[in-house]
Amino acid sequence: MPEESRLRCLNRDAIKYIAMATMLLNHFAHVFLDHGSTLFAVFTGIGYFTAPVMVYFMVEGYGYTRSKKKYLLRLLLFAVLSQFPYFYGLGIGNLNMLFTLCLCFGIIWLDKNVENKVLRIGAQVLLVFLSGFCDWAFLAPLYTLFFLWAEGDRKKTAVAYGLATALFGAFLLASGAMQGLTGARLGLELLYASGVAAAGVCVVCLYNGERMERGRTFSKWFFYCFYPAHLLVLGLVNAKIQGLW
Repeated sequence: MPEESRLRCLNRDAIKYIAMATMLLNHFAHVFLDHGSTLFAVFTGIGYFTAPVMVYFMVEGYGYTRSKKKYLLRLLLFAVLSQFPYFYGLGIGNLNMLFTLCLCFGIIWLDKNVENKVLRIGAQVLLVFLSGFCDWAFLAPLYTLFFLWAEGDRKKTAVAYGLATALFGAFLLASGAMQGLTGARLGLELLYASGVAAAGVCVVCLYNGERMERGRTFSKWFFYCFYPAHLLVLGLVNAKIQGLW
């Protein structure tokens, strides 16, 4: 077996489970850790692995989705169910990541179904701007466009992840510049951007293009339920520690 083939040892579901774990670390850090600590920076950076992975697999899986309407309605339902846990767990007032993924799905649908280029691009730009009310604002929809351009080609996917990492780094640097960019701050932004880069390495170098053979139904519902469930648990534990109940 070629060395390159042996490296590709992770299926789609395994990578998604990794993404759930990295997301948990990110959210744990935001709830329980000192935001100026090294551990907070490490856990937060690791957590930035999740969003580009989920967007990538949404783009890849679109063609295998039997009912696009049912998929979108299911995603929207869990987005609504997750909004209170998102606010309760993280204390953030914008819309949660599942709403962002709904917009990303819309961008994919437009790409596949609207032939009029002006209409398609105009509608996609609108969805990108609507993401400004959501988690991973602007970034996740732009990642969607990058991955649509790649069309599953491994080399193009590597370029797409490179663009995603550069865009995320530029976003962080712009944010850091407004707060006064120091050497320490620059190092922190690079650490955060490494989570997106790690997602690219995982997908391009380790992903074998397959799904797990058993437990597919369990995994599908686990990925939906884990998002609101872990946020609610984090919020409840935090409230207990603070003596709020």
